[in-house]
Amino acid sequence: MVKSSKGLRRRSRGILSKSPRNRGNPPVARLMRKFEEGEKVCIKIEPSVRSGAPHLRFQGRTGVVVGTQGRMYRVSIMDGGKEKIILSNAVHLTKAK
Repeated sequence: MVKSSKGLRRRSRGILSKSPRNRGNPPVARLMRKFEEGEKVCIKIEPSVRSGAPHLRFQGRTGVVVGTQGRMYRVSIMDGGKEKIILSNAVHLTKAK
């Protein structure tokens, strides 16, 4: 019997897949985005960049930028009635509409 993997990206084939036109690395401008404190952002994990990606359970969530920590952004999210602070790279964040 084969033991199933327990990695962070398990069961994420559909969630972290790109369409054929968007495959490959993201544009450099997306890596260099700046966010201000108090700005609303959506977490959209970029599958081709592994560094600085939040956990898969936060995919599609909306939060508020609280501050920075090095080159990462601290994003505050309500999760199950509790406030959680998530560290994420700029490439995994988009401005909320």
